[in-house]
Amino acid sequence: MARTPAGSPPHPKGAERFHEERATYTVRGAAQPDLEAGVAAIREVVRTLKPKPGVYRMIDVRGDVLYVGKARALKNRVANYTQVAGLPLRLQRMVAQTRGMEIITTNSEAEALLLEAQLIKRFRPAYNVLLRDDKSFPFILLRAEHDFPRIMKHRGARKAKGDYYGPFASAGSVNTTINALQKLFLLRSCTDSFFSRRDRPCLLYQIKRCSAPCVGRIDKAGYDELIREAKDFLGGRSGAVQKKIETQMAAAAEALDFETAATMRDRLRAATFIQGTQAINAEGVGNADVFALAEKGGQVAIQAFFIRGGQNWGHRAFFPSHTQGVEEEEVFARVLAQFYEEVPPPRTILVDRKLAEGELLELALCEVAGHRVEISVPQRGDRRRLMEQASRNAAEALDRRLAESGTQARTLREMTEFLELPEEPRRIEIYDNSHIQGANAVGAMVVAGPEGFLKNQYRKFNIKSAQTNDDFGMMREVMGRRFGRALDEDPDRDGGSWPGLVLIDGGKGQMSSVRDTLEELGIEDVPLIGVSKGPDRNAGREVFHFPDGREKTLPVNSPVLFYLQRLRDEAHRFAIGAHRQKRSRAITASPLDEIPGIGPSRKRALLLHFGTAGKVRAAALEDLQRAPGVSAAVAQAVYDFYHPSG
Repeated sequence: MARTPAGSPPHPKGAERFHEERATYTVRGAAQPDLEAGVAAIREVVRTLKPKPGVYRMIDVRGDVLYVGKARALKNRVANYTQVAGLPLRLQRMVAQTRGMEIITTNSEAEALLLEAQLIKRFRPAYNVLLRDDKSFPFILLRAEHDFPRIMKHRGARKAKGDYYGPFASAGSVNTTINALQKLFLLRSCTDSFFSRRDRPCLLYQIKRCSAPCVGRIDKAGYDELIREAKDFLGGRSGAVQKKIETQMAAAAEALDFETAATMRDRLRAATFIQGTQAINAEGVGNADVFALAEKGGQVAIQAFFIRGGQNWGHRAFFPSHTQGVEEEEVFARVLAQFYEEVPPPRTILVDRKLAEGELLELALCEVAGHRVEISVPQRGDRRRLMEQASRNAAEALDRRLAESGTQARTLREMTEFLELPEEPRRIEIYDNSHIQGANAVGAMVVAGPEGFLKNQYRKFNIKSAQTNDDFGMMREVMGRRFGRALDEDPDRDGGSWPGLVLIDGGKGQMSSVRDTLEELGIEDVPLIGVSKGPDRNAGREVFHFPDGREKTLPVNSPVLFYLQRLRDEAHRFAIGAHRQKRSRAITASPLDEIPGIGPSRKRALLLHFGTAGKVRAAALEDLQRAPGVSAAVAQAVYDFYHPSG
C-alpha cells in the first residue's frame, strides 16, 4: 500500500490534512549524548514553529527517529523540551540525543493523534510506548464479487468487497468458527477458479459442509438465503437464526422428510457449538472491545476481549514496551491509539480506568470509524462483571509473563556461561538450509531475543551459487550475503542489527564454512556455535561445536538444551516452509511465464485453446491469432519469443 512521506495511508484529502516540513539539522558532530547540543537543536526549530496542531519527530545524529509526539500547539509543546529541569530523566536522555526534528502540521489535534499512532508503528521509536504485536488480526470475510459469495479467513488491508466480521484474537479461533459456520450455513470456501472448474460436487459437499452451488445443487435464491442467515448470525442475531432452523427441522420431521430434518439438526448443533466455544458473560454488551490494564514489577499487561453481537470472538494479552516512567493512563491511551490504527473500532470501547486525553481519543476514533465511538468505564451490571473478568485475566497474564521472564533470564545466563559468550546476547540468529538434492535450495535466518522470537525479522535467502547438494557452499553464500549487507548498512554495529550469537544447524563442516566466510569479510568477533545431533541423529544428545574445534554437550534434561533445541527447531521449521513454497511455485510454473507481456489471463486463454505449453510453442502465427482472447500483437510476441530468427 502506497504511503505518503509522513507514513500515513493515502487519503482523498491528504494534501489538505497533513503538511510535512523537515527542519534543518542545526547541530552536527559526535553521536555522544549532549544535553546542550540537543536543547540548541530544539530551540532552532522552535523559532520556525507556529501554534498549530501537528506531529513532531525527534531525530538523532544518524537520522533515526527517537520519539514521535503530537500537539495541539506545536510551538508551545516543542518549546517545553528546552526547559530540561522540568523534564523526567527519560526525556532528558532523549533531548541529549536529539540533533534535529521533523514537523508535520495537521488540521486538528485529533488528526495529529491518528498520525502519531501511524508514525509510531512505522518507526518504532526508542522513547515511545510501543504496542509490540507483529501480527495483524484475522477477520471472517463474506466476499461480494461473486453470485455465490465465498466465506474465508482474511488478514491485512480490507480491500476486497464484502462483509468483514472481527477482529478475532487468533487464526485458530477464526478457523474453528469458519468450520462451524460451513456446517451451519453450507457456504462455499473454495476459490473462484476452483468453483468454475467443477463438474461434480467436491468432498465438502459429501461431508455436509457445502451446498455445492458450483454444480447447481442449490440455486442463487437459496444460496442468498443462506448468506442472509449467516450475516444475521455473525451480526448478533443468532437467536432468530436458531429459531428459524428449529422451525424448519420440525416441519421437515412432520412431513416425514427425515433427510432434511437430519440436515437441520446438524446445522442446529453447529450453531450451538459456536455459541458454546464463544461462551462468556457478554449478554447485553452488543458490539464492544473490552480492555483492562495490570501493572507489576515495572511491566504492564493489557487484556483485550472482542465482543460482537454478545459473542466472544477471542481475547489476547498485550505487553507494551518502553513503559518505564510513563503513567498507566497514558500507556493505556497510547496502546489503544496504536491498536486502532489497524483495527476498525466498534461503537463501544470499555476500559477499567479513565484515560489520559480520553475525549480526544474518542474524537479521533470517530473520524477513523465514520460513526460515534464511546470510551467508557462500566460501573454496574453485565459490563462491570465483564470488566472484572478482563482485569483478572490481565493480572494472571502478567504473572505468567513475569514467571516466564524470570525463567528465561536464568536460562539465558546459564546459556551464556555454557557457550562461553562475553555477554548475554540481546539478539540470536539461527541459520538453516533446506533443499532436495540441491533443487529449490533456500537458506533461512530466524531471530530471537530475550522476550522470544522476532518473527518480523526472519529472512529467507534463495540460494543462487550452489547448484548441487552442497550444504557448505549454501551456508557460505547465506552468511556472505547476510553479513556483507550488515557491513554496508550498519558498519558501526550500533543499529541493533548485529547478533550477539550465531547458531548454525550443522556440525564441523558448516562451522568451518561460516567461520571462513566471516573471516574473509574481516569479521572475527561474532560468536559462532554449530548445533548437530548426536549419535544416530538422536535429538537430546546434541553436540555443540565451537570455532576452535572444541565440542561440548549438555545433560538431556537441561533447560539450556531445551532452549537451544527450540531455537534450532524453529529455524528448521522456517527453512522447510520456505523450501516448500519455492518448490510449489516451481511445480506450477509454466514455460509461458517466461514470455514478456503474457499475464495470467492470456496464459490461461492459450492453454485452454492449445492444451499444453508445448503445443503453444509449436503453433503457427495464424493459429496463435485465432486463439480466443489473444490479440494479433500478443500472438506476434509469443511467436517471436519461440522463433527469434523468424
